[in-house]
Amino acid sequence: MSQTSFNDLLSAQIGNEFAASQQYVAIAVWFDHQALPRLAAHFYARSIEERNHAMMLVQYRLDRNLRIEIPGVPAVRNDFTLAVEPIALALAQEKQVTAQIEAMFRAARADGDALGEQAMLWFLKEQTEEVASMSTLLTVAQRAGDNLFDIESFIVRETVSGGPADYDAPGAAGGAL
Repeated sequence: MSQTSFNDLLSAQIGNEFAASQQYVAIAVWFDHQALPRLAAHFYARSIEERNHAMMLVQYRLDRNLRIEIPGVPAVRNDFTLAVEPIALALAQEKQVTAQIEAMFRAARADGDALGEQAMLWFLKEQTEEVASMSTLLTVAQRAGDNLFDIESFIVRETVSGGPADYDAPGAAGGAL
């Protein structure tokens, strides 16, 4: 069984991050259409964050003088029935990205790529925060049931716009949005 190299996984992850960004746009638009502006804003912001992650990986490749190819993204899911569905999808997506980043870390270690291994440490920390945050949001949504304004109130109360600057974050090609 052949192992995929860190470099191959890194190239694929750029596409995975752009795909996550597009899925978050679709989720945000669905919440916007449901007249849930706080949930929409939350997911629009997550979309930008995922785009920035893709551009951080692009910048890493630029810094290492590696070939860069920006892939297309697969179709996203746009239709949901209940508010918990897009949030559950977002949590599943974050768990999938975590597994992808973990695989990249392991591949960098197997390849003897200390710089790649070090670069993935920030992304692993970020994924821990993102999975925890989305897990909490899903729990709140499940508890809220049909009262979607409870979810909106939670986001207003608990979400700090922008949060503190993460000075350890890698640079994003073209600058972070």
